[in-house]
Amino acid sequence: MTSSSQSHTPLGEAPRTVDDIIAQERASQLPAWNASIAFRLGTALHTRLMTFSEPACIHVSTISTPPHVLFHAVTHEGSALDNDYWIMRKRNSVIRFGASTWRLHIKYKGDETVFATKVGGAEKAAEYAIHGGGMPIYVKGVEWPVAVVVVSGLKQWDDHMVVVEELAGLCRALEEGSG
Repeated sequence: MTSSSQSHTPLGEAPRTVDDIIAQERASQLPAWNASIAFRLGTALHTRLMTFSEPACIHVSTISTPPHVLFHAVTHEGSALDNDYWIMRKRNSVIRFGASTWRLHIKYKGDETVFATKVGGAEKAAEYAIHGGGMPIYVKGVEWPVAVVVVSGLKQWDDHMVVVEELAGLCRALEEGSG
């Protein structure tokens, strides 16, 4: 069931090369970061994801440990605690590697065993995920991410693309001074 207040807009195709993904990650640098901007991003994602039939979970937080959670919501009935475990693992990957989880997935060709070797073994790898949906949030003039946005619930490339598209839309709106 999709939301009647907004029509469904299909997602673009997720890039399949590391260089294209890096360009995508860096393309949407925000002019500033605060709780209001985090809320706008979260609500934009929620609005868009409500047009999908699959339930999804949205999480926006600072990169600190413990995280300062600025937005966390689910869309449809059927989301589960498992989504929160995926969010935690994707978030950890974004923070540790300063990269989207889709970039890590492409870099390691989806091979969890090779990735586990990189992070110190299978036990340690359980703390991380290389499945799309986790994205660093950059602010212009700041080299390292200031926050993390994660979506869990769709196919991993769609989790990635919904974040990319809504983050790009927010950047455009902020640059145009709307809102």
